[in-house]
Amino acid sequence: MTTIGLLNEKPLHASLKEWYRCDGDQVEVPLEGFVVDVVHDGVLIEIQTRGFASMRRKFDRLLDLYPIRLVYPVPTQKWIVKLDDSGHEVSRRRSPKRGIAADVCGELVSFPSLLSHPNFTLEVALIEEEEVRRPDAKRGWRRGGYVIDERRLVRVLDTVTLTTPEDLLGLVPDDLPDPFTTSDLAAGLGRTRHLAQEVAYCLRVSGAVESVGRDKRGILYRLP
Repeated sequence: MTTIGLLNEKPLHASLKEWYRCDGDQVEVPLEGFVVDVVHDGVLIEIQTRGFASMRRKFDRLLDLYPIRLVYPVPTQKWIVKLDDSGHEVSRRRSPKRGIAADVCGELVSFPSLLSHPNFTLEVALIEEEEVRRPDAKRGWRRGGYVIDERRLVRVLDTVTLTTPEDLLGLVPDDLPDPFTTSDLAAGLGRTRHLAQEVAYCLRVSGAVESVGRDKRGILYRLP
């Protein structure tokens, strides 16, 4: 049986599971050799904080049999909390980084065609979170001697539900040129070209847009 195990469950995962659970729901349900986070009115709710690719075996086994709602949290507000060696808080500051719903495409690139499956729903939970860091001079050289210890849910601010490839268009600006490139998309989203390429890939493979050639700026995309 495949399970993350409650003893190893991270705070963010546990808090989101509790936020989605309603009275009468089942949690940590053994099913077809796997363990499902929440079962609500016959719908399997899976919380995945990172790494969609690791869900492939579970989806291959369950998606044709049951409706599945995959929940992915994106922090639109984040607090960086630093602890000392004793676990006491020494600083707390707001991160300047603000996530957007389109960030989910960084994970959805693993299998963007899932949105074409009638049993699949992707829900982006836009959250406020605390990112707790602890000292680790050896592994934390990129973050000033700290490593990320855990993520904690402060509150859920909003949710964005995607059930069809066309719903992905709601993640991108509505004033893109026709046709558009990933440079146009990056500028419209206010994000890196890398994320724009991931978004464009999800749009194209899912069928939400089509490629219509290229010019010196890159591949051209257009609504079908």
